[in-house]
Amino acid sequence: MIDRQTIERILDAAQIVDVVQEFVPLKKRGVNYLGLCPFHNEKTPSFTVSPSKEIFKCFGCGKVGNSVNFIMEHEHLTYPEALKYLAKKYHIEVTEKERTPEEIEKQNERESLLVVTAYAARQFEENLFRSDEGKSVGLSYFMERGFRHSTLKKFETGYCFDQRDAFSKQALEDGHRLDFLVKAGLTIQHEEKIFDRFSGRIMFPIHSLSGQILGFGGRTLKADPKSAKYLNSPESEIYHKSRILYGIYQARKAITQEDKCFLVEGYTDVMSLHEAAIENVVASSGTSLTREQVRLVKRFTQNITILYDGDPAGIKASIRGIDIVLEEGMNVKIVLLPEGEDPDSYSKKVSNEQFLEYIKNNETDFIRFKTRLLLDEASNDPVKKAGLINDIVRSVAVIPEAITRTIYIKECSNLLEVPESVLYQEVNKLMREKSFRERNKYPGPEDLPVPPAGSPAKPVRPLTASFFAEKEVIRLLLKYGSLEFERKIRSEDGKEEIITVADYIVKEITSDELSFNDAVFARIFDDFRFSSEQGLFPDDKHFIKHEDPDISRISADLLADAHELSRIWRDKQTYVETEEMKLHDIVPDVVLKFKSDKIQAYRKEIMILLEEAVRNNDRERIIFLQTRFNNLSLALGHISKQLGNRILL
Repeated sequence: MIDRQTIERILDAAQIVDVVQEFVPLKKRGVNYLGLCPFHNEKTPSFTVSPSKEIFKCFGCGKVGNSVNFIMEHEHLTYPEALKYLAKKYHIEVTEKERTPEEIEKQNERESLLVVTAYAARQFEENLFRSDEGKSVGLSYFMERGFRHSTLKKFETGYCFDQRDAFSKQALEDGHRLDFLVKAGLTIQHEEKIFDRFSGRIMFPIHSLSGQILGFGGRTLKADPKSAKYLNSPESEIYHKSRILYGIYQARKAITQEDKCFLVEGYTDVMSLHEAAIENVVASSGTSLTREQVRLVKRFTQNITILYDGDPAGIKASIRGIDIVLEEGMNVKIVLLPEGEDPDSYSKKVSNEQFLEYIKNNETDFIRFKTRLLLDEASNDPVKKAGLINDIVRSVAVIPEAITRTIYIKECSNLLEVPESVLYQEVNKLMREKSFRERNKYPGPEDLPVPPAGSPAKPVRPLTASFFAEKEVIRLLLKYGSLEFERKIRSEDGKEEIITVADYIVKEITSDELSFNDAVFARIFDDFRFSSEQGLFPDDKHFIKHEDPDISRISADLLADAHELSRIWRDKQTYVETEEMKLHDIVPDVVLKFKSDKIQAYRKEIMILLEEAVRNNDRERIIFLQTRFNNLSLALGHISKQLGNRILL
């Protein structure tokens, strides 16, 4: 457990813009920063970061919080895990109390798997650089390929001993549990025997966006036709190959700086390009591109260039999956490397400048590349050419921007020698079919949002009238609690007393002995009540940086403003009446609405009790409840008059 003092140091050190910018490119917009939300797919930025309030909020999907909340949501970490992540980033030492065996047993499975994979990476790296077998087999292979030690260290490459169970036995001796070794895909258990999945292979750790090791790729160095050349970790709680790209952790900053991402096929391709000073590069690790991988790149840039070697069969097989990139609205270019070359070999054959010059001169738009490639294949065969046209039209039809589609149709018309009207007709037909399918799709379980694995289901908040009234009271306390509401002359000494918004609200609610149904709102209100009694005031940072993540998240949500006054209007001194100027009217109205909702809830409870008393023929209780109900009705009528004779339902 992390002590409160350390938590406060972490929260004070964590600058929200600095934290978020590691994952989301931000642009300054007024006093805030704006970017594309990393939590849902959007084309127009609605993700706002406020450095002054130290909060983020997406006005599209509603995600909100402080630096810790962001790391929790983005990396699917628990609150303590997110704190440790930020502590490491800002070089703050975290000292925890020793956990009991029961607490260790209840340790989150995801965290345990990450501990195991981090341990494995250290072991493999030590094997590669410090053992005789690692140096003679693994390191000599990398040296023959021309890789520098600095690159191998950068990607944390390693080696797994050839002995079938060497790693697993060592891990068990070092206190790691067999079930986690198996779940992480490092160990294979068959009856009573255990085996290392990656024995005799050089190891490529696969990192998350934040640098955690999720899984591994292993390459065999044996010429054994029965053994797969490359072997990846199996799917696990932490590793999903369709959601991650090799090298994204090392490339994310360069992708943002260059506003472009190069996509290659293999691990060594990525490493070789880094050695050629091209760091904005990732690999799909031999699998077809998935929508999740495309969106991962899209967080940092709209531009992706795919580097292919000169194998025509391989190119035709892989370009079929690129329609996903077009559908996401990204700009896709293709570079065909010289025959017999791949990014690894070609980057070592020419200088860095020559490699980049080759890319610049040979980059081709994907639609043009695909059209020319298939045209060469179709030759003069009319049947093949008809199939080619349909193939191209399907790619154009998935492009979301109408202007881009129009430009491509015009160009394809010239290349294919087909009238634009025919291509428009086919594109529109495909788009209508897609729209019809989406409108009439029967919603199944796959359409529901899936929470991160291992995360407990959050209870659904009851969106009742009472909930909204409670929320509005807390919002006013958080935003304006310290502001002056009114001034009064004290009868006992004749001195002037300043009543704040918080003083007024707390007194009105506590004097009538009213309470909050929502547990988080109740805890925030209790903080204000305690502070008011002590003559103090908790500022908004107290709640945004609260150790309770629910309080910090809700506080950030209520303090986030969807709009701010334009600088031009301020400069011209244009008068705009703000909420703050109308607090003297707004605050009493909100408190009265809060009271009316509580009274109506109490009346409903009394009606239920009254029905029970009638069934039991309890005359004394019936009279008591009727009197109570009538008093509440009178109070409700009084509130209605104060609110301007509104009908309170």
